[in-house]
Amino acid sequence: MFWYNGKLIQSQTLELDINEPGLLYGATVFTTLRVYGNSLDDNLTNWQAHCDRLLFSLQSFGWQHPDWKFVRQGAEIILAHFPVLRITIFPDGREWIIGRFLPDDLTQKQRNGVSCAVAQPEFNRSLPSHKTGNYLSAWLAKISVQSSDVQEAILVDTAGNWLETSTGNLWGWRDGNWWTPPLSAGILPGVARSQLVNWLQKHQQAVQQEVWTADLVKGFEAIAYTNSVVEIIPIHTVHQPAGSLQYNPYHPSFKQVRRSFLA
Repeated sequence: MFWYNGKLIQSQTLELDINEPGLLYGATVFTTLRVYGNSLDDNLTNWQAHCDRLLFSLQSFGWQHPDWKFVRQGAEIILAHFPVLRITIFPDGREWIIGRFLPDDLTQKQRNGVSCAVAQPEFNRSLPSHKTGNYLSAWLAKISVQSSDVQEAILVDTAGNWLETSTGNLWGWRDGNWWTPPLSAGILPGVARSQLVNWLQKHQQAVQQEVWTADLVKGFEAIAYTNSVVEIIPIHTVHQPAGSLQYNPYHPSFKQVRRSFLA
């Protein structure tokens, strides 16, 4: 079941023209959101923020806007069956919405954290300010490090500075504050990242947006990554050529930020 171009389709296949740019070049933009309270209007669903990010990319690329009524209609229908929606827009304005379930091991990862490995610099994402269908580099980064002991990849720039994970934005705790790489470093402006920055600032908690150098990351007491589906996942180990780094996945700072996904 999925929604495509104004229609609900009961199938597991989608027929596209062989000259479709989305197929040939990954020429699409998309956003993935988690529906809270079974409603697009729930504050935590952040529906408008996801639409605004899509609109920003469409305007930047000069692509046709979708019929937003169809986007909303399709999302309403699919959310009745799935808690996670992936909304894709083609250059000519066609919308494509699919749904999926939350990961089976999400609670375990939220509680105990995961292990990551630093990927090769060549895997940093193209057009990092936009979430496009050309997601090959992030996918390859994750595949290149994934094993029974490693669940996520950390993308880096050519200088070795940490940017983001293959699926989310990075957060670290040190010196009594939360830290996250700045957008100017070349990272995706995640909706969950923006949500958390605003929530922390609202609660008089400073957020340090600095480049994550090799020296900076060694000083973190705890680190994690966020996205709109998994909320916040602690990272307990980061494997890198110079040796592994260990962090506390049970750090008390996590109790604070988890409240941002409850309000």
